[in-house]
Amino acid sequence: MWDKLQKQISVEIEQLKTLLRAYEALLRKCSREKPDVIERSALAAMLHSFYTGIENIFKRVAVEIDGEPPTGDFWHRQLLDRMACPRRDRPAVISKTLKDKLRTI
Repeated sequence: MWDKLQKQISVEIEQLKTLLRAYEALLRKCSREKPDVIERSALAAMLHSFYTGIENIFKRVAVEIDGEPPTGDFWHRQLLDRMACPRRDRPAVISKTLKDKLRTI
């Protein structure tokens, strides 16, 4: 179980690194000047892809270790809350502080 999960998470992390490298110049440019509409669209797509990658990692932990994916109308919130809580078989994946910051966004 752990080997499989580690490989899955490693793939997701590599994809996140690739994503950030691909957008590195745009991120640098937009940190210095206001992005235009096309740049904002590109940044929105990048942010969505990054969020999805992190969410995929969390879902894999929920399924592989916790043994159950989150369900229901508020499954995103449930997943975030669950990742901030240690379980019998794993430590917390993110800190409570980070969870609280993400919940306010």
